[in-house]
Order: sequence, then structure tokens, then C-alpha cells
Amino acid sequence: MALGMLFFAAALTPTLVPRTDLTQGVLAGACFAIGYGLGVALRWLWKYLEIPELPAPAHSLSKAVIMVPCLGLAIVALWRSGAWQNSIRAVMGMPAVDSAHPVNVCALAICTFIVMLALARLVAWLIRAIAAALRRYIPRRLANVAGAAIAALLVWSLVSDVAVRAIFKTLDSSYAKFDALLEPERQQPSEASRTGSPASLVKWDELGRAGREFIADGPAAAEIGAFTGRPAQQPVRVYVGLGAADNPQARAKLALEELKRTGGFNKSTLVVITPTGTGWIDPASMDALEYLCRGDVASVATQYSYLSSPLSLLAQPGYGAEAARALFLEIYGYWTNLPKQSRPKLYLHGLSLGAMNSERSAGLFEIFGDPISGALWSGPPFESRIWRSVSDTRNNGSPQWLPIFRDSSLVRFMNQSGPAVAPDTPWGPLRVVYLQYASDPIVFFDYRDAYRQPDWMKAPRGPDVSPQLSWYPVVTMLQLGLDMAVATTTPIGHGHVYAPQDYVEAWSAVLGVKDWSRQDLAALKAHLAAKVAAEANRGG
Repeated sequence: MALGMLFFAAALTPTLVPRTDLTQGVLAGACFAIGYGLGVALRWLWKYLEIPELPAPAHSLSKAVIMVPCLGLAIVALWRSGAWQNSIRAVMGMPAVDSAHPVNVCALAICTFIVMLALARLVAWLIRAIAAALRRYIPRRLANVAGAAIAALLVWSLVSDVAVRAIFKTLDSSYAKFDALLEPERQQPSEASRTGSPASLVKWDELGRAGREFIADGPAAAEIGAFTGRPAQQPVRVYVGLGAADNPQARAKLALEELKRTGGFNKSTLVVITPTGTGWIDPASMDALEYLCRGDVASVATQYSYLSSPLSLLAQPGYGAEAARALFLEIYGYWTNLPKQSRPKLYLHGLSLGAMNSERSAGLFEIFGDPISGALWSGPPFESRIWRSVSDTRNNGSPQWLPIFRDSSLVRFMNQSGPAVAPDTPWGPLRVVYLQYASDPIVFFDYRDAYRQPDWMKAPRGPDVSPQLSWYPVVTMLQLGLDMAVATTTPIGHGHVYAPQDYVEAWSAVLGVKDWSRQDLAALKAHLAAKVAAEANRGG
């Protein structure tokens, strides 16, 4: 109980993303259950090793000496939890909350603890039942070990092969039906040059919900020209949904043919995009790109899943990389055969799971002979291999949340405050930019946080990280795991919600734009921010 209360108190402290009383209660209850279970395991080990215990009177006194301070700490943590949550809200510019609703938190924590305790005791009963059956044939201790192993295998098989598959099958069917719904507010394009039009190789209803949003919602040439005061072209957007072909290779070939049909290779800039798990492409990023290029840009993407990024990562960990790889090979193979003097500059882009899969799409050695021009990867998940390698080998003295890598000629990191190095720092022939926020748990979660403090918690901290955040064994990892699930609930410009003004800075660096003054860029940031705010108000 003492360990459970310590874990409960630690769970109430702040991490990266503000929590509601619902998420706080479930987290606190789960942490209490884990602390309680750890205490039970330690007590069992103490008895198993036959270490002498205190006499009964001293034992009772020691319980009181331990339990009272732990209970007091849990009460103090409940009292402080509102202030701790406000410390996160303050750095994100959110209004403070009057109360953390401690009664609701306690009620939810108790319910969560009871459910987890019941499941744990059910597993313990299963272990004992199997061990009892085995003792007829093998020694007692061997039967106990074998019973535990067999029970663990049965539980794992039941959860992974039956429950999880059934859940994912249901979710996949649900997401697929949602993806197929045609939105009446989005009309099919009539221009023959646009994907999804009657002349397109990809049917409008085969684009999927995310694809139709991507195709229909981009800025037109007239809108770009009106803002910039200079002639603008109509951007080319190509998207192939899951329903358009049976496999990633077929969808990639279809995307290439559609890109050729729409004149994408006649633009000066071409971007190969890997979407998120649902197929969504961040409009904040694409709008910034198309304004900066004044419409002289083409972008192409293929869908590889209906599921959200976390679910897709769990259910189809390699499928997104396969789809990204197939699209890159098709586009790059055709692009390399075009005259170098007239072909567009080629870039890669992805957000979240799309960033990780986009990293995997291009082999380093295969592009040495004819390299692309760069990449913008925003919010890369913690399992992104290239991001992890660059971040771990950053220059001494640079923080993990905004690293400096070698001489910054190849890779740079950016956040809300801009790049980690001066903008006039020389680039090499290939430009890679990682856009990441210090408050994004999808970027900074790590299983090793269970037993060691992460570097991004050390001073100096990121601009949108609570100064009251502390590390606790096991609990911090669980807190960040919950943060990942709610990372898109933050205000724009924090967590896993990337702002258009930050994309303007990132794309400016990747593209190396020179015909935009700082005043023009500031005006573009304000314009795109106002557009996002207006759309949010309409949605609300």
C-alpha cells in the first residue's frame, strides 16, 4: 500500500501534456496498482528468501511509521495537482483551471485499481491451478515455474491473438467505413488537371476521406497570387487512396502516372509525402509550402492505412514503410531519368508516423549518385532510426529537445523559436530539417524512461515544458505513454500539433528560399495562422 501511494502521488505530478480528471484518474489508479503489485512481489521475494521479519509489535509499529507519511504525501499531491497541471497550461498559453477535481480523480483511480487487481488475481489463480495440476508429475518448485510460464503464454496468446486482433479488426472496419463516407461539403473537382476529377486516373470515391480533404482544401493560384502580389501557379496535388489499388506497389505506379498526367514534373519543386496512419496530410504544412513556392510545386502521396498513427504503428509496423518505399522508388526512378537541367528539385516530407516511414523510404547509398535536395520531417516518433541516431550523437552542450548536429550543413532541428543555429549558417548540397516541439511526447517518449532520467528533462528545458516536471522511476514512462495518447489535444504550436508559422520557417530552410524578405515571411505566418484560427472557429 505504501508503494502504491508513492506511485499514486508521483502520477499526479506534471509531464508534457495537460490532463483532464478522467485521464488523471485512470493514470493514477494504474500507477497505484503497479506500485501495489511491486510491493506484493517484493514481499513475496522477502519470504521466499526466508529473511527474518520483525516481531509482531514492531511490525505493526513499522507499518504505521511507513503508511502515515505515504498517505500524507498522497493527500498533499492531490491538493497540489491543480497547480501542477496549471504549470503545464501556463507554458502553453492555456487558461488556468480552478480545480483538478480530486474527488473524481480518486473515484476513477479506485475503479481502475480494482479492475487491475481483479485481472492480476485472475492470472494468479490460473498460475496456481496449472501448477497444482503439474505437481502430480514434477517437483513442486519446477511445477510453479512451469505453471507461471504456461499461464503467461496463455494470457499473451489470448490477448494478442484473440482480443487484440478482434479489436483491430473492428477498428479497421470502422475506420474503413468512415474513410469511405463522401462529405457533401467537398465537391468533386471538375478541372481535368486535378486528381479526382472525371479525367483523373484516380476516382473521387477512391481517394478516401483524407485524400479528398488533401485534394480539395489547398489554396488556389488566385488566392496565392492575391496574397503575394505576384503571379502564381496552380499547385499540383496527387493522392492515391487505399481503395484505388490492391497493394502498395500498384498504388505507387498509379500515383506516378497521375503525377505525369497532371504535369507534376513540370513544376520546379516536387515533394513526396508519407501521410500519417489514417492517410491524413497536415494542411498547415502544405499551405506553407505552396505559398512559399507561389504554386510552382507538386506533391504526391499514397495511403497505407485507415488506422490512426499509434494504432497503425501497433497493428502494421512495417506496412507504412513498405508503402513509402514503393512510392519513393517509383517517383525517384522516373525522376532520375529526366534531364537534370529541367527536372524539379525532389524533397521528402512526413509528419508523425509519416516522418518515420519517410525516413525509411530512401536508402542512403542508392541516392549518392543522384541525390535528392532534402527533407522536412516533423514530429518524428521516438522509434525513428535516423532521428534517434542524429539526436543521440548531437554536439556536446546542445539540448536533446533542440540538438545541433556537427556543423549543421546536413541536418538541423527547429521548434517554435526557429532553428538551433543561425539562419545564415552554410548548408551543404542536401538539406534535412526536423521540426519538433519540446512538449511532444510522441517524439520524446522512451521505454528507458522507466529507469533513468531522460536528457530533455535536464536544464535548460524547452520553452513549453513545465519547470515543475520531475522524473520518477516507472511512473514517468507511464505518464509519457498517456501523454502520447492525448498529444493532439494541446493548443496549436505545442505537443503534437504543429503550427503553420513554424512550417514556414522549416520549409524556408529546406527549400532555401531567397525571394521572400523577413517581413514577407512574417506576413505569411500571420496570414496562415489567421486561416487556421478561422477554420477552428468554424469547426467549433
